Amino acid sequence: MFDSPQDAVVWDVSHQCYAHKMLTGRYERFSTLRKKDGISGFTRKDESPHDFFNSGHSSTSISSALGLLTAWDIEKRPGKVVAVIGDGALTGGMAFEALSHAGQLSKNLIVVLNDNQMSIDHNTGSISRYLSRITMSAHYQTFRHKVDRMIDRVPYINKHLEKFIFRFKRAMKGLLLTNNLFVDLGFEYVGPLNGHDEHELEMVFRRVKKLQRPVVVHIVTKKGKGYSPAEDNPELFHGIGPFCITDGTVEKFDTLSFTESFSSSLIELASKRNDIVAVTAAMSKGTGLASFARHFPDRFFDVGIAEEHAVTFGGGLATGGLTPVICIYSTFIQRAVDQMIHDISLQNAHAVIVLDRAGVVPNDGETHQGLFDIALFRPVPGLRIMCPASAQDLKLCLNYAVASQGASIIRYPKLTCPSEQEAFFQPVVQGRGTLITCGHFAPSLEAAFESPLAGENEHILFVCTGGMYSEVLIAARSLLLQNVYADIYTLRFIKPLDEDYFVETASKYDGILLVEDGVFPGGISEYLENILLRAGITNVAVKAFPDRFYGHGTRSQICEDAHMSPGYIENAALKLAESSKDHTSVTEISLHGMTGEKNETVKTCRTRRYD
Repeated sequence: MFDSPQDAVVWDVSHQCYAHKMLTGRYERFSTLRKKDGISGFTRKDESPHDFFNSGHSSTSISSALGLLTAWDIEKRPGKVVAVIGDGALTGGMAFEALSHAGQLSKNLIVVLNDNQMSIDHNTGSISRYLSRITMSAHYQTFRHKVDRMIDRVPYINKHLEKFIFRFKRAMKGLLLTNNLFVDLGFEYVGPLNGHDEHELEMVFRRVKKLQRPVVVHIVTKKGKGYSPAEDNPELFHGIGPFCITDGTVEKFDTLSFTESFSSSLIELASKRNDIVAVTAAMSKGTGLASFARHFPDRFFDVGIAEEHAVTFGGGLATGGLTPVICIYSTFIQRAVDQMIHDISLQNAHAVIVLDRAGVVPNDGETHQGLFDIALFRPVPGLRIMCPASAQDLKLCLNYAVASQGASIIRYPKLTCPSEQEAFFQPVVQGRGTLITCGHFAPSLEAAFESPLAGENEHILFVCTGGMYSEVLIAARSLLLQNVYADIYTLRFIKPLDEDYFVETASKYDGILLVEDGVFPGGISEYLENILLRAGITNVAVKAFPDRFYGHGTRSQICEDAHMSPGYIENAALKLAESSKDHTSVTEISLHGMTGEKNETVKTCRTRRYD
């Protein structure tokens, strides 16, 4: 019924766009879906003129479609704009802001509401119940079909009757149904319709495209319709990648993930403390809270796709004396920066914010990388930020955050947990990390330097966030084969930081390599680099993600693309080891404003950022 790209179809979240991609010239490349340099799992502007927005986050389609339609109107460009949004995305507050504005502007926007009672998990809340109530209005459905058939049979004047009939329908809805939210916002409302009846949908779209007012077309569908594995397990097939067609199986691994480790640790902690409650935004399975919900149904809250509300709701729970654990993907917490500042930190709320999928996120592309949370939240006063490196480390950090007053962020990657080291079992001391000595795994820094290797090789210290520990460990072990001795200092705390302890640890090494699973501007490595410089420790290199967006690929492919793979980390360490052999001159420079004293004698800085 529409002619893309002269008409625009704007997909919300855009997991729904796979059929759209097949029909707009990308069928032959579909085997590359969600792979490096392949077709995106979402709409992408640079992939096709039929994709109008890079959409990966929920509840955006009505806003962006309304803006696009307004621009076309100002430019006198013909064409219809259709926004496709699911009932799960409709729980996001931004969707309601856009509906309100669209009704006010009264432009001929078409909103298709795909009602399948699903987002990533089964929908919850009053919006889902409201849509279900409309859907069950069988009396209106019977009446509507009869009226439509009558109009089709009237010759000559049927076009002139359309405006009257739509207003007549609206009046009848007022008699037969409870108040309709969309009508109250200024929309014409059509539906609910059977979303799998193509003939009926074509007839409806043929009519609504002639309207000069905003209209909501409400269709009811079944997620996974026609493919039994998807019908039986719709959560698994949300944003699906490659799978076995015959039985719908997806490749799985037996190793423990950070998400699973968090889930078991939280349940163990909640069994001992009745004040712990869990909050998520339509991500109970993705964040590992589905098991918590089964164990403690009265202490679990899924607020729907509403991250801003989730955070402020958690602040209210904390004010009421409970200890909320708010679990959100790193990429989605970007929507609640104001709430984190105003409703958590400023209130000094005792809340634990758990950021799953921090750092590199495989297969989901630019919209889902978790590379910005450190730079976003490190400047916020009163926020404690922790980054565990293993399952045991995560358990200790979670226990510490729950037991400590004030707000804590715990961030970890979408990754299997690395093997445990003795250092990860050490009690948490605020501001301090853990030291892992590679090769022989000495229990302390002093023991590490008593090693026979200590006097023979260059000593390099890797300082890394927990999400980069696996790559750093590979690089450190590889360095041993090249007569370079390396230890790893994992930052349990990004904030606050025990600077004296950090400088004391770093001062024992010939070179320091800072490795961070976040962007460099505003990140922790930028801050640590400055601390080391002020302390006169100058042979420093930084490995952080350049501030750009990263596409689809496996974790190793994304790290390779960003020059953050074990090989690149190893090469940076080798350059540090080589430079540590050079003579370093001593120069008089002014550090006034940095330390408060003038003309301190420090080593000339040889800091490097290796791309």
